[in-house]
Amino acid sequence: MCPPDTALAPPGGARPVLTPLGPRHSAAEIAYGQLRRAVISLALPPGTVLSRAELAARLGVSQTPVREALIRLQEEGLIEVVPHSATRVARIDIASAREASFLRLALEVEIVRRLAAAPAPALAAGLRAEIARMREWHAQGDQDGIAAADEAFHALLHAAAGVPGLRELIRSRSGHLDRLRRLHLPTPGKAERILREHAAIAEAIIARRMDAAERNMRHHLSHTFAELDRIRSERPDYFQDS
Repeated sequence: MCPPDTALAPPGGARPVLTPLGPRHSAAEIAYGQLRRAVISLALPPGTVLSRAELAARLGVSQTPVREALIRLQEEGLIEVVPHSATRVARIDIASAREASFLRLALEVEIVRRLAAAPAPALAAGLRAEIARMREWHAQGDQDGIAAADEAFHALLHAAAGVPGLRELIRSRSGHLDRLRRLHLPTPGKAERILREHAAIAEAIIARRMDAAERNMRHHLSHTFAELDRIRSERPDYFQDS
C-alpha cells in the first residue's frame, strides 16, 4: 500500500507545504484531493482562513482550479464562504456527523450481512491483507497510514458487495464525521481496537456468520460518539456551537 499523501503536515508541526501538481490529472481534481485531505486530516484545522491566492501559489497552479476545488468543498460543508469577508475551513457540525454515521451504519451493516451470506473465495485474502497493512502502519506509529488503511478496509467491503459507488456517497457526506474520527484516532488504544474489530468483522464474514458480522460492525462504528463529550472538551474551538 502506498503511503498516504504527506504534502501537508499535521497540526502542531511546521507550516503545511503544498507540493506542485503533476500532469496526470486535472489541476482542479488534484487541488480538490489535496485540500480535502488537508481538511480531513486536520492539517488545515477548523476555523483556518484560506487565501485562494496563497493556496494557488503553494500548489503551483492558477487560482481557477483552486476556486473549483473550494466550491466542491463548500458543497460538502467543509468550507464556509462569508461574502465580502473570508473563506475558512468549517468547524465540525455534530448534527451532520450524526447523519453521516446513521447513513454509514445502515449501509455497512447490510453490506457485511450480504458478504457473510456468500463470501467470494478471494475476499478472505483481501481482508486479511488490508488488516496486515494497517498493522504495519500502526507499528510505525503513522496515524495517516492507519487512517488510510481503515478507509481501504471499508472500501474493500463495498467493492466486494458490488456497491463501490456507495462508498463515494458516504465519503461525500462524511467530512464532519471523518474529522471527528480523526480527533478520536490518537486516543491511547484506539488503533489497536480498530485492528481487533476489523479482524472480528473479517473473520465473521469468512465464517459465514451473518449475525456476528452485523454485531461486530455495529460495535465498530459506535465508539467515536461514545467519546464525543471528551473529544469536544479537548478541542472546543474545532466545533460549531450547539
